[in-house]
Amino acid sequence: MSNRLDGRVAVITGAGSGIGLASARRLAAEGAKVVCADLDPVSGERAAKEVDGLFVQVDVTDEEAVKAMYAAAAAAYGSVDIAFNNAGISPPDDDSILETGLDAWRRVQEVNLTSVYLCCKYVIPYMREQGKGSIINTASFVAVMGAATSQISYSASKGGVLAMSRELGVQFAREGIRVNALCPGPVNTPLLQELFAKDPERAARRLVHIPLGRFAEPEEIAAAVAFLASDDSSFMTANTFLVDGGISGAYVTPM
Repeated sequence: MSNRLDGRVAVITGAGSGIGLASARRLAAEGAKVVCADLDPVSGERAAKEVDGLFVQVDVTDEEAVKAMYAAAAAAYGSVDIAFNNAGISPPDDDSILETGLDAWRRVQEVNLTSVYLCCKYVIPYMREQGKGSIINTASFVAVMGAATSQISYSASKGGVLAMSRELGVQFAREGIRVNALCPGPVNTPLLQELFAKDPERAARRLVHIPLGRFAEPEEIAAAVAFLASDDSSFMTANTFLVDGGISGAYVTPM
């Protein structure tokens, strides 16, 4: 493993499991000091202990809590160089627009989109003061494609993350701050496992559309996070970074 991130400080939301946990491990392995932020104190503390980092319990929809998260990171390590805004939800009551209620719509928007707005809003001042930084926002392949089997609020929230990332990437480029949207395909995380354990037929239908014929592993997405966090991606900003197994490039999926 290289030391591309040696001496840098990374704040990861949703670090207790899935893509967030894999990314905490990867960034720490590449030399970063990692702040593991999560709502769940058990999984968050465990992740921070594993990577010899700092745990901050945070509700990413709470403005004051987000401010405090970055203040804690800066106080502990002296800077905030990387922000991986990854926390998100995909609850079962977010379904077709004909079935999804307003409460479900709003809850998903708050966690998936408003939280990214807050995390960007309060990390950018640290990065402006430093004159550099990399922000990576978790969007999704559904931000660039439509699905007949919809999760309407999730899809809309990820489209919002993509558009916001693009705009921020352009706005702050001359100040040394890069903002990119990471767009994973379906990933083998506890969330997806739980969803498809209940409905194997639904899982099989999704796999048909993935040219590589499988779901991504969290470590594969974490490798993309490390790339976007590092100087290897120094000429990339306002980018839609798809790691989707070929879904978005397929008209007819190879059999």
